[in-house]
Amino acid sequence: MDSIDIGIAVTAGLLVMVVIGVRVAFAAAIAGVAGLVWIFWAKKGYDGGQFLWALTVAVKTAGQVPHSKVASQALSLIPTFILIGYLAYYAGLTKNLFEAAKRWVGWLPGGLGVSTVFATAGFAAVSGASVATSAVFARIAIPEMLKIGYDKKFAAGVVACAGTLASLIPPSAILVIYAIIVEQDVGALLLAGFLPGAFSAVIYAALVVGMALVIKRLGPPVSGFTWKERFASLPGAFPIFFVVAIIILFIYNPFGGDAWGTPTEGGALGAFVIFVMALLKGMRWPQFKSALLETAKLSVMIFTIIWGVLIYVRFLGFADLPGTFAEWIGSLEQSPMLTLIMILMAYAVLGMFMDAIGMLLLTLPVVFPAIIALNGGENVSVADSAFGMDAVGCAIWFGIIVVKMAELCLITPPIGLNCFVVAGVRPDISVQDVFKGASPFFVADALTIAGLIAFPAITLYLPQLLLGG
Repeated sequence: MDSIDIGIAVTAGLLVMVVIGVRVAFAAAIAGVAGLVWIFWAKKGYDGGQFLWALTVAVKTAGQVPHSKVASQALSLIPTFILIGYLAYYAGLTKNLFEAAKRWVGWLPGGLGVSTVFATAGFAAVSGASVATSAVFARIAIPEMLKIGYDKKFAAGVVACAGTLASLIPPSAILVIYAIIVEQDVGALLLAGFLPGAFSAVIYAALVVGMALVIKRLGPPVSGFTWKERFASLPGAFPIFFVVAIIILFIYNPFGGDAWGTPTEGGALGAFVIFVMALLKGMRWPQFKSALLETAKLSVMIFTIIWGVLIYVRFLGFADLPGTFAEWIGSLEQSPMLTLIMILMAYAVLGMFMDAIGMLLLTLPVVFPAIIALNGGENVSVADSAFGMDAVGCAIWFGIIVVKMAELCLITPPIGLNCFVVAGVRPDISVQDVFKGASPFFVADALTIAGLIAFPAITLYLPQLLLGG
């Protein structure tokens, strides 16, 4: 077998391990080490006396990955972004956001559902973790909805799906991981997520209103708030926007000249500001300890997945599978847009068996070069490109689309982490009911992805405006 055949065989074995329930981090590491041994041993003609040599070289090669790849400054963004979200919860910002949204849009059909979507979008702007966002609003929003007679499946589904917005709206851990894997500017990717995130939130809200209009029992409106009460709720929500403004100004410096700091420094500054707010709101050591522990747990989980998958990625480099796949994609005699849609459909299927981060880490080393080749290559001009953008623009645009696809993993059975989290926080609602409540939002996600594909300006406008890309 040549290296390509070995690459395909090992990848097939990896997929089998994932399907039967092996954790992505461990499955990828096992596949990567086994593939490296196979590659090196094949070069020695499968000589029995050289197997130990192949094993030694493979282990040494794999052993270099955790430090060489994870000691990246950009990855230090992940724990700071996650910490911001947990500290914001203890600062009471989530309750303030939900209350403000309820007073302003609660009068709509399904008003508390719409309030949850918009409050979640606001909280996503200071939280980099979808799972944490769903957990927080399962405690805040679901009791409010059930109190006035919302269908429990619908209420749980709204929270689980709205929580996925944290994957797209910066600060986003998944966007940071994407930027590192494809070697693109982290700041540009984070900036590109704002408008698509807002667009997705509007689509979600429209679906909630539409469902509440058609099925009256799903979500009755909330009325009775005066304009004075509405305006009185705004100061409690301002700290969220204040922190977002600090991070943006620090990283992008819209006044001209060099940026005032790196994205990592901006994230650390945001975490410090939220920490001070939480102290002023009454956070004490038990709450602070809990925020640190939860941040550590989630960060370790993410980093473990990264370590394992990057060992597999190192094997892919030796097998030359990414380059071969890119050449094959480029040789297809069909519309590049049709090929892109087929790739996205494959992501939708993978999302049924893999978590979002693991799926992106496993597929991007192969898929991303193919997308760039499909667009016309690294040096293509806008006029000659398949998707109407240069390689950098294509990398950013595809990143936002694929992260939106990854959001489906968070609500797709049987993996759907957000649904399991909501059910865990609300034992009175089964995970099956959460999945049923989330299922209509697949339509909203499909419309969002179609909009992002049809109108790339939604993704590229802010990076081009502030970074001149």
